[in-house]
Amino acid sequence: MVSALPLNRPAPSGGSQRKVWWRLLAATPPLVFLGVFFAWPVGAILLRGLHPGETWNFGAFGDVLSDPTMQRILWFTVWESVASTVLCVLVALPGAALFARFRFRGKRLLWSALLVPFVLPTVVVGVSMLGVIGGGGLTGVNLTGTVWAILIAHVFFNYAVVVRTVGSTWSTIDPRLEESARALGAPPWRVFTEVTWPLLRSSVAAASSIVFLFSFTSFGIILILGGISHRTLEVEIYDQTAKFLHLDIAAVLAIVQLFVVVAILVWFGRSQRRRSVLFDQRSATETEHLPETARQRWFIRSNLVFMAVLLGTPLVLLVVRSFSTPEGWGLGFYRALTDSRGGSTSFVPPIDAIGNSLLFASIATVIALVLGLCAAWAIVGDGSAGSDSRFGRWTDTALMIPLGTSAVTVGFGFLIVFDEPPINLRSSIWLIPIAHALVALPFVVRLLVPGLRSIDPRLREAAATLGASPRRVWWSVDVPIVGKALAAAAGFAFAISLGEFGATAFLVRPDRPTMPIAIYRALGRPGEYNFGQAMAMSTILMLLTVVVMLIIDRFRPAGVSEF
Repeated sequence: MVSALPLNRPAPSGGSQRKVWWRLLAATPPLVFLGVFFAWPVGAILLRGLHPGETWNFGAFGDVLSDPTMQRILWFTVWESVASTVLCVLVALPGAALFARFRFRGKRLLWSALLVPFVLPTVVVGVSMLGVIGGGGLTGVNLTGTVWAILIAHVFFNYAVVVRTVGSTWSTIDPRLEESARALGAPPWRVFTEVTWPLLRSSVAAASSIVFLFSFTSFGIILILGGISHRTLEVEIYDQTAKFLHLDIAAVLAIVQLFVVVAILVWFGRSQRRRSVLFDQRSATETEHLPETARQRWFIRSNLVFMAVLLGTPLVLLVVRSFSTPEGWGLGFYRALTDSRGGSTSFVPPIDAIGNSLLFASIATVIALVLGLCAAWAIVGDGSAGSDSRFGRWTDTALMIPLGTSAVTVGFGFLIVFDEPPINLRSSIWLIPIAHALVALPFVVRLLVPGLRSIDPRLREAAATLGASPRRVWWSVDVPIVGKALAAAAGFAFAISLGEFGATAFLVRPDRPTMPIAIYRALGRPGEYNFGQAMAMSTILMLLTVVVMLIIDRFRPAGVSEF
């Protein structure tokens, strides 16, 4: 009844009611997917660990957190994550300044190439580092099993996050602000600390939070380079679950890990609101310039050499070692990928892993795209004033939660929940693609939301005025305009699926290994040919990832970043 409506609010029109219902309908598939394939498996593993019998075992928290070994693992996880973050920010800030302020030959290609280490599977990152700082590596110094190997690998992996996130913001700062400070006699360090830094703090905080999260939940890098003495929560969760079946310990560690990650995300949200500074932004073409002095030319050259050493050397050595066989240079390791005898994948030719990965990645990409598009539309609404409601923000937050959860926990939860009715997927080909889609979905949403927000709502209003239904408006207006964002999201989801390792380590069947699993199994077997197979498979996976990233950078809309 009209009298039941609040006096200070107009009664909702039929059109606005339809928009609300279409928005709820769009949010339903991704939220149901999240509930079934994330909340249910994770809840099941935590419930089984903390409620093994008729009573709750909350005493497991005290037992685990008071154990000296677990305290040492927790402390090392936090310590190495903070150290990795600080070191990465310090090392990458000069690179961000390079891309923000200077124009040089090959800049656009290098900007795209920076992403390659970040999207490489962590297993490949670990293998590539073995060629530089491992036994018999290029440097002649074996750092395997030391914290330095982990820190270097994390900087290699996360370098692009800081350069691209901070560099994008830095390139919009009017250089005349810095020139005015220098004209008033301020030395370079004071210009940076009092003029540039306040405008960069927000983007540095964003990059730091991402680097910390990836370092805190690192799995493949620690597994290959950390050795027995350097273990993180993620590796310990895997061992307690897969090797010892101590679900109560694994559940406590998973909750602790999730608590730390959520705390970091809350801190980041508050710091963004507190440290954000409004300023007159300029386009990158206005702020960049050719080097004018010898010092500026030296700055560019030294940064390019550093990037070549840090990012190029491990990847080049990876390729070189894949062709260096005991009989000399050749394709022996690549031909060995077709041999199933004594191979690393339980008598399945390792080359079959390439087809499996491509198949799983294709299925996962379709799932992530469909759900991501629905979620993005539910978050953004129709783009009109007030459409970015609390419902949209809560949906966005819910879809980000999987990023803060152990992939190992998710994988083992899949085994427990989907190995029996009502949903028995243990022997199904869909299990691994669904897990990959769950990991890729937050990134897909992050790419699609800015694209949808860029659509002029008047286009939707014009289509609706002509009688188009909300579904027709979505198909005829939204989809064509966000086509490039869709292509970029598809490529990124495909790359993520190719490199996923944590959850796949639990779910993969012996006869259907993926490429990261085949690489890890080859590394775990003695013999030079098994190591060579790992190098060859890593090279193939790296090349596939590079191709995907080049496609992403070609189709990504201007101003839209994956970070």
